[in-house]
Amino acid sequence: MHRISVNGMQVDVVRKDIRNLHLGVYPPEGRVRVAAPLRVDDEAVRLAVITKLPWIKRQQTRFRTQERQSPREYTYRETHYFLGRRYLLNVIEHPGPSRVEVRGKAGIDLYVPAGSDAVRREQVMLKWYRKELKALIPPLIDTWQETLGVTVDDWGVKKMKTKWGSCNIEARRIWLNLELAKKPAQCLEYVVVHEMVHLLERNHTDRFRELMDRFMPQWRHYRDVLNQAPLSHETWCY
Repeated sequence: MHRISVNGMQVDVVRKDIRNLHLGVYPPEGRVRVAAPLRVDDEAVRLAVITKLPWIKRQQTRFRTQERQSPREYTYRETHYFLGRRYLLNVIEHPGPSRVEVRGKAGIDLYVPAGSDAVRREQVMLKWYRKELKALIPPLIDTWQETLGVTVDDWGVKKMKTKWGSCNIEARRIWLNLELAKKPAQCLEYVVVHEMVHLLERNHTDRFRELMDRFMPQWRHYRDVLNQAPLSHETWCY
């Protein structure tokens, strides 16, 4: 990858064995990246970017003005999300083991030792998010392995700053962002399918999009919901 300047704007250029040029604008600040065929030189990339400047500026403005949550402090009646629903946090200090429980449709009870600080409370919440997310993933993989005709040899959950998911083609391993526990279940399924389709098509080519259209016609809608506010103060994207 290297970088070129277009009208004072920095553009990352990656050359791949693909047929068509693909331009993307990514949050949180609107980074511009172009995937270009091997035969396309920098001047052709520069001209392609210039023709898309109005669209690029609109995307950058949208990202920079998008609502984001401030860092969570894990205090009483603070807003937290789980599977796309908004909950108010109820912090309960008690002498027993730390745990998290969803209470009805509006509350999450966080049980922690007396005097626990924000760091400790966050650890308890993240452990709970991870457990809940890991319970949802295996049935999705099983279903889509049969549908797509591929095999996932390994999968995992981790915090990721720039992606909702990733796929290691050689190891046939997919990683899913822990933040997906806060998003609607359809969004989690979309990310699982997105990463598994990479086992059929490595890059985000026209064929990749055709496969997504065939197996999950609503994928663009799920992608838009996934990237809608409220987002964490650290932003993920597809």
